[in-house]
Amino acid sequence: MDRPTLDAAYNNSGAVAASAGYLADWTMRSAKLRAQDGHSLDLPYGPRERNRMDIFRSGAADAPILVFVHGGYWQRNSKDVFSCMAEGALAAGIDVAVPGYTLAPAASLGQIMDEIAAALAWLRQEGPAMSVAAGRLIISGWSAGGQLAASAMALPQVDAGLAISGIFDLEPIRLGELNDKLGLTGADVQHLSPIHTIPPSSGPLVMAYGTAELPELRRQSIEYEQAWRAAGRDGEILPLAQEDHFSILEQLARPGGVLCEQVVELAGRA
Repeated sequence: MDRPTLDAAYNNSGAVAASAGYLADWTMRSAKLRAQDGHSLDLPYGPRERNRMDIFRSGAADAPILVFVHGGYWQRNSKDVFSCMAEGALAAGIDVAVPGYTLAPAASLGQIMDEIAAALAWLRQEGPAMSVAAGRLIISGWSAGGQLAASAMALPQVDAGLAISGIFDLEPIRLGELNDKLGLTGADVQHLSPIHTIPPSSGPLVMAYGTAELPELRRQSIEYEQAWRAAGRDGEILPLAQEDHFSILEQLARPGGVLCEQVVELAGRA
């Protein structure tokens, strides 16, 4: 497809009329959660300004922890918008960590991936002293965060994963306007695309997408799950009927939502 068609094929905000409304609602709900007592905000895990992590405590003893990585095509948004994605997991007795990361073009995608790895290493090392992250760790991410979560499945800190509406083959991103800030090369596509870097061993990974998403987003998850399973890894595809690229996240944030229940199962809380 030509570049304008390709750009439209990955324009999730343009495809969902209510996208701005979702972001505004999440920002408001996140501010309310962040204002509650008992949570730890803006903990530094690295040297850069956005190398900060929020930890939300469920209050359950020996709780597993969900690490949620936000999306925005590696160049937009911040962790503070997505604190509310912890609501469902907290209600299920699961702690939640939400790391921030440097955005492109201030960081390359490889550097962003290194920051997520550093966040996980920091959480495993420092978390137990704060009574978190001593048990099972599930990583999840949405959109660009799905790429970051899938890439982290190779790390020893991670026990299981849930990639939501992720980007697993970076070649279409390299060819479109999104690459103006990312600067991906052909070599980057091979080295940084989850579909080309499936780990030799890992925990289980669930790949979720909405059936009302753009066709390219659906294709990304379907083809990645096929490659993941072909490599002998433990995983499954989870299409959510009628959900679009934004509404699907309510299934994570809502207690009892389909994706929240997936986290509960992956955490061994089912």
